[in-house]
Amino acid sequence: MTDVLVAEGLRKTYGDATALDGVSLSVAEGEVFALIGPNGAGKTTLVRALTGTTTPDSGSVSVFGEAPGAVERSRLGLLPQSFDPPERLTARELIGYYAGLYDEARDPEAVLSEVGLADAGTTWYENLSGGQRRRTCVGTALVNDPDLLFLDEPTTGIDPAGRRALWDLVEDLADRGTTVFLTTHYMEEAERLADRVGLLADGQVVEVGSPGALVAEYGGRPRLVVDVEAVEDDEARAAGQQDRASAPAAAGADALADAGFSAEETDEGLVVADVSPEDIGGVVAALNEAGVAYEALTWKQPDLEDVFLRLAG
Repeated sequence: MTDVLVAEGLRKTYGDATALDGVSLSVAEGEVFALIGPNGAGKTTLVRALTGTTTPDSGSVSVFGEAPGAVERSRLGLLPQSFDPPERLTARELIGYYAGLYDEARDPEAVLSEVGLADAGTTWYENLSGGQRRRTCVGTALVNDPDLLFLDEPTTGIDPAGRRALWDLVEDLADRGTTVFLTTHYMEEAERLADRVGLLADGQVVEVGSPGALVAEYGGRPRLVVDVEAVEDDEARAAGQQDRASAPAAAGADALADAGFSAEETDEGLVVADVSPEDIGGVVAALNEAGVAYEALTWKQPDLEDVFLRLAG
């Protein structure tokens, strides 16, 4: 596939702070590329460099084979992380205003419906909920029907139902051939939407790959978390006794080791590694036989959040 967006060796500093430190990446036509990373990693600075709204100190950016500033504006859509349109315009008026900036634009009514605001079109922006405001802003970025859409934290402040509605919208756009570059803090969002994910940390691209490939390589193993009951025998604790009654986690780990399971005491509970759903019955039997009480069992399949925590530290 043709790369519509290519960045090579981007570097950007603000005084003594380095926002981008040699970033290189590419995005193919029709791809959804998600950029994840901790706060302060440089995600917004990278979006600004890719869209030509800030100039990197060194490196190069190519969008549709041209410098960002030379690309026909109608081909690009941008939803910045911070966007404050006039509050005394209605949602319909705002989207209509942005439609008027282009020679050819989509019907504002269709865009309102697409972002779930068909019934709120006459409401002033200042009276919209936080999620409705964000959806209005998404609409302003879609009104020109862009070939390449940049979404910087598109679902921030949106309730779960609204977030999923916007996910459906992004998937529909991708199905129609729109290339999407988005930044997000929601690992579920990146895992669902993205063909590829890039992790940015300390201004550098740490890893790039499909969500599945990243989870397979860095996500770790399936695990069962046992929430053992807290010790309530203060007298035994004060006496320093470490029998099964006063140290249930340790007792559980011993019992599971005897049954052939590898268990480790962690902050989230007693973690049993490499447990398939079929093995859970054996873990329960070993704990019950040893008389170890527990409050909950949680089986966890590795996901993109595990990758993020491992690679971003």
